[in-house]
Amino acid sequence: MDRTTQSLLKENRVHGDSMFPLAAYWIELPSGTHVLDTHWHEEAEFFMLLEGEILFQLDTEYFPLRAGEAVFIESGDIHAAYVLNEDTPCKFCALVFLPDLLASAQYDTIQQNAILPLQEKRQSFPRHITPDVPWQQELLHHLEQMMEAYANKMPGFETFMKGTLLIMLSKITAEGRFENRSQSDDADTTKINRLKKVILYIQDNYQEPIRTRDLSELIPMSEGQFCRFFKMMTRKTPVDYINSYRIRQAADLLQQSERKISDIAFEVGFDNVSYFIKVFRKAMKCSPSEFRKGAG
Repeated sequence: MDRTTQSLLKENRVHGDSMFPLAAYWIELPSGTHVLDTHWHEEAEFFMLLEGEILFQLDTEYFPLRAGEAVFIESGDIHAAYVLNEDTPCKFCALVFLPDLLASAQYDTIQQNAILPLQEKRQSFPRHITPDVPWQQELLHHLEQMMEAYANKMPGFETFMKGTLLIMLSKITAEGRFENRSQSDDADTTKINRLKKVILYIQDNYQEPIRTRDLSELIPMSEGQFCRFFKMMTRKTPVDYINSYRIRQAADLLQQSERKISDIAFEVGFDNVSYFIKVFRKAMKCSPSEFRKGAG
């Protein structure tokens, strides 16, 4: 597994810096490897699939994504990706940015007619961008150009990235091209907010024992009802999701230090080293020590 994956999934990761809040990530995954756990972040994101076929989740919506297609993810959208073909490797690029990057220095026509509607989700990109639609194919071409510019860090690439995003915004101003997501279905919003509350609790408390009962009481639901709800929303049981999150934190620590594997296991919330190694191997297709060597 590409070692950038774990860092990409950290909700508190800084993408770029305060002067240029944009970053791109290329991820390559072997056949059969899980793609993305359910998560979200404050930044918007273009997710472009370069190889393979996956099932993408955006809030409560699911759709297949094929190589050459992309997804636009709004700030705060819950999203995840699942393997559709166990025999095919997966490769994608994620372009993550704060919409504020595009803001005008003063309130002008561009701010009024393009930037503000994007920030308020009144005039946004289509969620699923496909080459089958000619004007969407133009968007994909712009994404490819931005990926190349970012990868090569060509002189002035920051200006090119911002300018290209503005050009892409101009392509969706025509009626029927943009989507208005400022109003959401109340039932879906309730589900999403409940899930976010649980995931935030897991992120804040993963180093300590977490019982399913603790999570169910946050919403609140009965324990059985909660387990069904969580599995429906994330395609994982609560225990599997917690273990997956802990493994991602352990992977970061294995890359960043030479600390004992047992110490790392205890720090991320596992109380049994053998169980930690078993769960790590299942998730990462290698042992913690092999992962550390491969990351060096």
